[in-house]
Amino acid sequence: MAWERLKHVGIVAVSAPGAALCYQTICTVAEEILGKKYVHPEVSMHGYPFSMYMELIDAGDWEGVAELMASSARKLASLGADFIVCPDNTVHIAFDIAVEKSPIPWLHIAEEVAREAKRRGFKKLLVLGTRYLMELNVYPSRLGKYGIEWAIPDKEAREIVNEIIFNELVYGIVRPESRRKLVKIIEEAVEKKGCDAVVLGCTELPLILNNQVSPIPTLDSTRILAEAAIREAAGLNE
Repeated sequence: MAWERLKHVGIVAVSAPGAALCYQTICTVAEEILGKKYVHPEVSMHGYPFSMYMELIDAGDWEGVAELMASSARKLASLGADFIVCPDNTVHIAFDIAVEKSPIPWLHIAEEVAREAKRRGFKKLLVLGTRYLMELNVYPSRLGKYGIEWAIPDKEAREIVNEIIFNELVYGIVRPESRRKLVKIIEEAVEKKGCDAVVLGCTELPLILNNQVSPIPTLDSTRILAEAAIREAAGLNE
């Protein structure tokens, strides 16, 4: 399949490492899905400074977050993008508002993860991400549609995960001691909550966790969203 026949993917960037990882994954995994060397969809990306998002998130201003997302979508649509992905789980709290303000459609990251979990037969997922993501309804609202149970770490563990994300991973810093803390949190969820897979529900978490170090299978939201974007661009989701 020639790239000219693929839809143009727009990426709404929030944090730099997550957006870069999504872009790279779309470009490198497309060859596996489309079966043609070096072929991938046309991709455009727009992002506002991360500080703008964090000021709004810390203030609980999800309308403001949605407006930033939609503003990026409008810019991407002007460049010819046919649809949008956003490789940031937390801002999906504002997803429905952003979609209403956008001129082109979006893929929802948690929806794609839920579909993949259902396809792979998982029954109960541990959701890891920012404190906002773990404590709000982004994943429960989607997993419930597919009959999949979910769990989050206890309050102290949620704070550990949140600090690792915001103080280390968003800067591209990966520390072995932080990896050990995350693995321990997953082990406790397996033992106490019966989880059979873990959602890497922050786009930066794949920088520090994968199937090689996790005691249960990982659902890499970045890769899953990128793969869904490739299928959407090629018309394979229809």
